Amino acid sequence: MELTLSHFLVLGAILFAIGVFGIFLNRRNLIVLLMSIELILLSANMNFVAFSSWSGDLAGQVFVFFILTVAAAEAAIGLAILVLLFRNMNTINVEDLDHLKG
Repeated sequence: MELTLSHFLVLGAILFAIGVFGIFLNRRNLIVLLMSIELILLSANMNFVAFSSWSGDLAGQVFVFFILTVAAAEAAIGLAILVLLFRNMNTINVEDLDHLKG
């Protein structure tokens, strides 16, 4: 059985749906929200790689490396903010973060 473009697009759609459901179903835990956003970004990367491979152009695959670099920096900054919030407020629930000033 050979993997075709539609297999990769279906996998990207499934990852995107899991990410969207993670955002809508669990709006309390900040870690789950960050993981859901990462799943959405990875589904977009899956589509870039699939179309790049299908068309024979490497530009999409190079673009994925830049996206992954930005996503890694975003995850590092997000986790640093999460640690500071937990140290100051002793919670990571999004509902309890409405007391922030600024």
